[in-house]
Amino acid sequence: MKLQHLAIGDRFEYEGKIFVKTGPLTASSDQGGQQIIPRYAVLKPLDQVQPESRAGGRDRLNKAAVLAAFDRFYRTSERLCDPAAQAELARARKEFLAIFE
Repeated sequence: MKLQHLAIGDRFEYEGKIFVKTGPLTASSDQGGQQIIPRYAVLKPLDQVQPESRAGGRDRLNKAAVLAAFDRFYRTSERLCDPAAQAELARARKEFLAIFE
């Protein structure tokens, strides 16, 4: 199995060490530290991984649904939030929405 077939958070074995995927090319070792895992590396998954379901998109979130849910959450938070904290809440919203740009 290749690194691109794993989801972030999946555990695997590479070169006799246990890793957790933390990014598109990076993983964190159980012994500590980050390492770049080459695209050509063949990995041994340690958890029940079903790459065919991920490839099919069933595990992916719908962007519109995520944004709609976040908008409902934000409106409720804004209503319940102390007026002094609303500026910080608005900044956090802007940072979150920037991920989708």
